[in-house]
Amino acid sequence: MSLCIDMNEPRSLSLIASPDQLAYNAARGKQLKQNKKMVKSYHLATLSLFQCFFFLFVAIPSPCAATKPLKPTRLVDAVCRETNSSYSFCVESLYSDPRTPTADSYVLAYISFGLAYLNASATQHHVARLLNNKTQGGHQLQQLGTCHRDYNKAVSALQLAYNDLNSETFFELADLAGVASLAAEDCQAAFNTTFSPLTNMNRDLKDLCKICVVVSNLFTGLTL
Repeated sequence: MSLCIDMNEPRSLSLIASPDQLAYNAARGKQLKQNKKMVKSYHLATLSLFQCFFFLFVAIPSPCAATKPLKPTRLVDAVCRETNSSYSFCVESLYSDPRTPTADSYVLAYISFGLAYLNASATQHHVARLLNNKTQGGHQLQQLGTCHRDYNKAVSALQLAYNDLNSETFFELADLAGVASLAAEDCQAAFNTTFSPLTNMNRDLKDLCKICVVVSNLFTGLTL
C-alpha cells in the first residue's frame, strides 16, 4: 500500500499539546537540566584532576626534569651563578616554567617565588599526611609536628612575598625568602641525628629560596 501526499494541499498542524505531551516535555526538560549538571561536574572533576597531576609532575621542580642541556638566558645564567647552590638545579627549576625563556626580572621573581611556594605547600601537605599515619612513633610525631609548624610559616611567608610582588613592593622579598629557608632548615634540624623523611624537600626549598633571594636583590640595588 502506497501513501501519496499532495504537497499542494494545505495541512493543518495542531499547536495545542495534549496532557501527555506536556508531561513528557516537562520530564524531558528536567532530564536535560540534570544532564547539564552532570557534564559541568565532570569538567570540574577533570580540571581538579589535571591540577593535581600538574602540581605533582610539572610544577614541583626536580633536578632530573630536564632531558637535554638547557641554554639559559643571560639573566637566568647570572642569577643561577649567584645562588651558591647547584647551578643545574637552579636552571632546570626555573625552566620548568614556560615563561622563563622570555622572562624579565619581574616575571622571573614571580616564577622563583611561585616555585618555592609550590614546593613549600606540597611539603606542608605531605607532612600532614605523615602526621595522620598511625604507625608513626611518638618521637617522630613530635618531629613532624615541628616541621608542620615550620612549613606553615614558610607557606605564609611566601604568600606574603607573592602579595608584595603584586603590589610591586620589593624591599622585604629577600627577608621573606629567608624566613621560608630557615623554616626548612629548622625542620631538618628537628630530626637531629635520626632519619628525616623530608631531607630532599627541605634541601629543595632552601635552594629555591636562594634563587628567590638573588632575584629579590635585583630590585633593591644589590645588582648581580
